Amino acid sequence: MRFGAHVRTPGGLGTAADQARAVGAEVAQLFLSNPRSWAGPRVETAERFGAGWREAGVGPVYVHAPYLVNIASPNPDFHTKSLELVARSVAACEVAGAAGFVVHAGAGGPGEPTAARERAAGLLRAALELATDARLIVELMAGTAGAVASTFEEARGLFDAVGDERLALCIDTCHLFATGYGLDEPDGVAACFEDLHANGLSERLVLVHANDAKGERGSRRDRHERIGEGHIGIEGFSEILHRPELLDLDLVLETPADREQRIRELATLRRLAS
Repeated sequence: MRFGAHVRTPGGLGTAADQARAVGAEVAQLFLSNPRSWAGPRVETAERFGAGWREAGVGPVYVHAPYLVNIASPNPDFHTKSLELVARSVAACEVAGAAGFVVHAGAGGPGEPTAARERAAGLLRAALELATDARLIVELMAGTAGAVASTFEEARGLFDAVGDERLALCIDTCHLFATGYGLDEPDGVAACFEDLHANGLSERLVLVHANDAKGERGSRRDRHERIGEGHIGIEGFSEILHRPELLDLDLVLETPADREQRIRELATLRRLAS
């Protein structure tokens, strides 16, 4: 396992490598553009960032989709904008040499799960046509209203609708717990990964967002907490980190933390995994 974190870049993308090194990250995730804007990344900026990142030699870097993207949006204008922003982001990931582009499974309107899944699948198929080196990675949701895929069964349905073996999977421990998986106890962790296998998705899993949860199991609330300070807890993460499915994967923290807290959290993950 390689352990890292989502890196904030208030000083610009050129500061990302130094920030990752400062907390001891072996892998990083970041936004290539303003996460609250439809403007999207510029290819020239992404290319410069990628050259600097490779020279720094930190490790793999994943790019997260901006917050505005909803690949299953029932609003035609919003859905089109999401497609355009995803397309620009994938192109930027390619020139930056990113390991992958992470996008949420999306959410539709009330009472239209099939239509929402088809919209999400269509956008993902279009994005896959643009991806050559960077993997397109779908992150499961937290069981929130209208979510296309929060459970592994729902993910299987989405992946089947896309119909492309290149599509990869990201799980977020907070999201899984909020959906109802019992990651706070050994039997629940075992059952979660049994469900992953039962739905034929173990080979698609490439990235883990390691986050504790502010809400209780099944709360359907996407609220991240620091490792060991939420309802999953230290024992839950110890069980998760000893799963063989995670042995060769990248784990990224997305918890609220300053630099010193991030260093402590990464140390905790490494200790629990040993």
